[in-house]
Amino acid sequence: MTHSTTPQTRRGHRGGPARRVGRTLALVLPVVLVLSGTLAVTRVNWTGDSEGSVLTASDVAQAPAEAGPARTVTAKKAAPQDALRERLLTELQDKNPGVVLTHLQQAVNGHPSLAEHCTSIARTLGKAAVRLYGASRAQSYARPVCDTSFATGVLAAHS
Repeated sequence: MTHSTTPQTRRGHRGGPARRVGRTLALVLPVVLVLSGTLAVTRVNWTGDSEGSVLTASDVAQAPAEAGPARTVTAKKAAPQDALRERLLTELQDKNPGVVLTHLQQAVNGHPSLAEHCTSIARTLGKAAVRLYGASRAQSYARPVCDTSFATGVLAAHS
């Protein structure tokens, strides 16, 4: 019997290269995950300033105002999420749902306060996409934006 302080495995070995790789990953992986999460959080504009942001609430309010004076009053009274919904529905008429979903994701990333409305906006876009493109083509644009609510809207409109 040996009197070592290092525990041995069943076969009497103290660990080979696989054990060393496992230990290295156990130490390095959490550091990498924490750093990547920290970098992701720092990319979001939490201050509310329009500088450096992909899409701001003022951009959303200005888009309908450019269409004409009749819509200016509505755009100023509408909440940011309603203005965003209207702008994206209008954009859906000209562009495919994939582009519109990207713009929705950018808006939510730029303004975290819109995140609580993301699900309803994506579901509305899904229903509108079915009317424009049909169920199967609209479903082909679905991706995990706002917990797959776009796909839920497609399914609801198709049923």
